[in-house]
Amino acid sequence: MKIVFMGTPDYAAVALRALIGAGHEVTAVVTQPDKPKGRSKELVPSPVKACALENGIPVLQPRRIKRREAIEELRGYPADVYVVAAFGQILSQEILDIPPYGSLNIHASLLPRYRGASPIQHVIMDGEERTGITIMQMDAGIDTGDILYQREIGISPKDNYETLHDKLALLGGQAIVEALGLLEQGKLEPVKQDDALSCYAPLIGKEMGEIDFSGEALAIDRHIRGMTPWPSAYTGYQGKQLKIWRAEPVEAEDVLDHVPGEIIRTEKDCVTVATGQGVLRIYELQLAGKKRMLAHDFLLGVKMKPGEILG
Repeated sequence: MKIVFMGTPDYAAVALRALIGAGHEVTAVVTQPDKPKGRSKELVPSPVKACALENGIPVLQPRRIKRREAIEELRGYPADVYVVAAFGQILSQEILDIPPYGSLNIHASLLPRYRGASPIQHVIMDGEERTGITIMQMDAGIDTGDILYQREIGISPKDNYETLHDKLALLGGQAIVEALGLLEQGKLEPVKQDDALSCYAPLIGKEMGEIDFSGEALAIDRHIRGMTPWPSAYTGYQGKQLKIWRAEPVEAEDVLDHVPGEIIRTEKDCVTVATGQGVLRIYELQLAGKKRMLAHDFLLGVKMKPGEILG
């Protein structure tokens, strides 16, 4: 099929490579404008743009895709269908309706659950056991279009945002290739979403990374995993920010004699901290101004003591 692909981050670039590898003709790629990065503020292309340039595909980077000139430029590229994955701009119904097969979105949840910008983080933090990819027929709403195709995967108790993101990116590439094959054969049956079953996954912000040790250890562990590697989960220690990268909940241990956030003990490979219910063993952490370290190496330089309070 002839496709105009719209996307920006790594998640979308994986799907673009899958479409190219499957033999589809990507006539153009639409992605966000290059962004300054690092201290030099050098403009860096998105992963989707980099993939397009590697494959000789024309790239469009409108600042506002709803503008008339951007829409008319889109019309200049032949397409049977538009495929959208984490593009970063809202498309008007006029744009969605341009190609004969409309516009399909590769959404990283099992809709109608977890509509919104950050479904991967939220399924981890909510303790879901399964998630997946939904190929959706886009409409003007936010992730409200008809479901065309779904693929499921399990969520490991060790998965964090990074590992689950990478699994879903690969699954998304597989799912869109499979869905387009069925679409060409007329074998996709649209299914209306049940709004009563929906929930919303709002955009994750840096301020959401702060750890509340008054919660239960299991929930705190899910919070840490959902925030790793971005925006990261953090607390405070001796007036500095302390990022916690990897931990393990232990629900059975008695913490009646300790307050939430209190360091109970330090061991060779972990720091054990009290929570509102159970304890948290911290295995990887980072104090402001220092490198990310395993607890063993961290404790060689930072002398944490039982009774000190994090937060």
